[in-house]
Amino acid sequence: MGETGEAGAHGEADSMGETGEAGAHGAAGITGEAGAHGEADSMGEAGETGAHGAEAAELLPFLAPGARADLQTAAARHVLALTGSEPGRALLAGQAELMRALAELAAAPAPAPARDASRALVNLAADPSLHALLLAADPGLPARLLGRALDPQWPWADEAAAVLANLSRESAPCATLLEALTGAAPEGSGLERVVRALCTPGYNARAPLHYLGPLLSNLSQRPAARSFLLDPDRCVVQRLLPLTQHPDSSVRRGGVVGTLRNCCFEHRHHKWLLGPEVDILPFLLLPLAGPEEFSEEEMDRLPVDLQYLPADKQREPDADIRKMLIEAVMLLTATAAGRQQVRDLGTYLVLRELHSWEPEPDVKVACEKLIQVLIGDEPEPGMENLLEVQVPEDVARQLEQLELEPGPASS
Repeated sequence: MGETGEAGAHGEADSMGETGEAGAHGAAGITGEAGAHGEADSMGEAGETGAHGAEAAELLPFLAPGARADLQTAAARHVLALTGSEPGRALLAGQAELMRALAELAAAPAPAPARDASRALVNLAADPSLHALLLAADPGLPARLLGRALDPQWPWADEAAAVLANLSRESAPCATLLEALTGAAPEGSGLERVVRALCTPGYNARAPLHYLGPLLSNLSQRPAARSFLLDPDRCVVQRLLPLTQHPDSSVRRGGVVGTLRNCCFEHRHHKWLLGPEVDILPFLLLPLAGPEEFSEEEMDRLPVDLQYLPADKQREPDADIRKMLIEAVMLLTATAAGRQQVRDLGTYLVLRELHSWEPEPDVKVACEKLIQVLIGDEPEPGMENLLEVQVPEDVARQLEQLELEPGPASS
């Protein structure tokens, strides 16, 4: 049952990627909002990256609090241009005071320089090698940005969320951010506020807050976050489920699906997740389903939400999100009871049609592995929980070698 282990290997380390790259796919294939964040939004001033460190340091007085607004705006725009290239980011990395001033400006009341300062931070945070420098320059950066991301009146809240999503890709800043989030607050814990903002339409009329999805997915890599998300008394997962089909943003959909997949690592909660209190499986399968017609007998095996879908039903268009959905279902088959429940709800029928349609080879392979689990023989006694099976190192090496070798040609 090495297939399940491989699906699980993606899980907690797969943290949604470089959300700062505008219009590009991050590590988990989440498409950014073109022109809103990242390297594409660098003012086109490629020549600026040739500036010397001394010249960059000269910008510091113009970024400081109290500087004239027009000079602050021009300086922030200049810094944003520098962050649009690797040499420019390297130049700024050696300017701790400038990065600290930039972080403070990103949360400052004046909106114009705060916008470009926030976007510059998105680019800087997209480079993992700069995370330690950013946090050393301003240890309070995550908390300050979190306050802005969750401020329903702040116009650049999505930029703030994108910086946090990029920072939280790495283990240390993710743990730091989660610690800040789980502290008590008058209006509830930070994680609760993130979920509330993500799940409330129009929470911020001036910012879509799509990047709270990748942020939550990154945080869900941590056991403490999963404990909060899977608390039966909080009703958190149930609020996230409808967002697996959020029509306006693959960033938000992918973040929510990544969060749900990470939660599915907790096999002790599978019975609850698959049971009537959550009923997670239809929400994972519906984005994978197309407009296929089934026989009456097959239709009766499907959950009600997957029966008699309209002729114009579209599958999830993002291949990486489809793959994460399949991996989440795979994780739910880790136990014998989970496998039986997933089988009983007609999952094979959806996967069969998906496999015939799927154009992406790696998604097709993930689909095949899950089908093998569903139609294959049950493991031997003592091996029923696939997440707890320890594969001997020599066997693991042999399996890895086999995966690298080309398979037989098919006619």
